[in-house]
Amino acid sequence: MLKHVVLFQFEDPSPANLERAAAALRGLLGVVPSLRFIEVGQDTTRSARCYDLCLTTAFDDRAGMEAYAVHPAHQEVVALLGQLTRGAVVVDYEV
Repeated sequence: MLKHVVLFQFEDPSPANLERAAAALRGLLGVVPSLRFIEVGQDTTRSARCYDLCLTTAFDDRAGMEAYAVHPAHQEVVALLGQLTRGAVVVDYEV
């Protein structure tokens, strides 16, 4: 199994923007066939070193993650996040 974790920093981390992004991400489950698990969480600490939103996803293998990356529904969410965020960091690892 391959896990894909993304931490996002938002331009405006308002509750409305965070929930809009979280809902769009959660909406990918059941739409992208290779996506096995998704969890989206908003930061509750609000310190200077924190990111605003965390995405954790799981795939059977790297090919599944690569299929997710180019899926049209995922690309729509990527476009939305591109408008709302100012940066992100990613970690992919096998379990």
